[in-house]
Amino acid sequence: MKKLLILLALVGLSLAGYAQNTSAVDKEKLFDFYQTQRYADAAQYLKGIYGEDANDFKTLSQIGYCFLMAGNNVEAEKFYGKAYTLQPLNLPILFSLGSINTKRGNTEKAKLYYSEIVKIDSNNFNVYKLLANLYNSPKDSLKLIYLLKANQINPLESDVAVDLAEEHAAYQQYEKAYRVLDIAIKGDSDNLVLQRAKLPVANQLKKFAEVITAGEKLLKDGSDAGVIKDVAKAYYYTKKYQKAIDFFKQLEAAAMENEATLYYTSLSYRALKNYPQAAIYTRKTIDEAISPNTSSYYSLLGLVYEESNQLALASAAYKKGLQFKTTATLYYRLAVFYDTRLKQEKNALKYYNLYLKSKPSLTDDKEEIKFSKDRIAQLNLTD
Repeated sequence: MKKLLILLALVGLSLAGYAQNTSAVDKEKLFDFYQTQRYADAAQYLKGIYGEDANDFKTLSQIGYCFLMAGNNVEAEKFYGKAYTLQPLNLPILFSLGSINTKRGNTEKAKLYYSEIVKIDSNNFNVYKLLANLYNSPKDSLKLIYLLKANQINPLESDVAVDLAEEHAAYQQYEKAYRVLDIAIKGDSDNLVLQRAKLPVANQLKKFAEVITAGEKLLKDGSDAGVIKDVAKAYYYTKKYQKAIDFFKQLEAAAMENEATLYYTSLSYRALKNYPQAAIYTRKTIDEAISPNTSSYYSLLGLVYEESNQLALASAAYKKGLQFKTTATLYYRLAVFYDTRLKQEKNALKYYNLYLKSKPSLTDDKEEIKFSKDRIAQLNLTD
């Protein structure tokens, strides 16, 4: 009896629609495939019975569904596509084709299928949510339109509320972002995702007391870098500088600091007139703001200038690189540059010595090390 009820449910969901050759289908075998989630076997079994040229809508839908559940999107799209030609206004088929094309990265095709759903059912929340997710730009007007429509239909759905709030924030419309999240939170007061999303918006609106109260409550449920940063900033703006430092230090201890958090830490120490620490954190801020590869970029720029015979620019680029980081590569480039291009032996000797003192790799830079030692010996003889 239990098996019969399950099978009837599957039939009701169009998972077992039979057309021509129904008598050839072993219902018990097909039921077993469904029950054990062997959808690939079910798809091949049905395909073997009905063939590639099946033209019955329910049969095509069923085979497409089995292939989709089995993860075979190519075959699923083929059978769903045939079903679509028979019933182009069928919502489940359009949703399935949109989903398949999204998974396969065919975003434009997915948009077309979902847009067809909008024409049929202009109040379908799910299709607006799916369409919004197909736009990745934080300031895409269509993404905003679809999120607004979805939120209008269901303002309590958290995913859409968070995404819409982020869109409003991207346009610096913080009041709108706050209102969207506030409504959603009233419908689900225990939703921590919504509460976390609200903190940076509340900070922008200078609702610092709310950020501190809500943020510290959230942190009791577990550490979260974003929450810590928002609470720390709220403490800074309310001039509770030591509290701000304590929270920013939590990020540093977890190696989750960034340029902004180090900057606010420096400002907090300065406000407390702790100038030694303010100087330390200002230097840390500067280091964080500069890419560790900057010196390499200047090294490359110098080489490009050198190869195009712009020697003054090449020299300036190499030396600029040293201001960011003293590397063996830059010292060697400058040494060879002064030696071979500018014929300034004194400067060349200086940079060859600096190159060897910078401890280049004995294995990777073996030839450069030997060349530098030989040139130092030769240049010393000419003094």
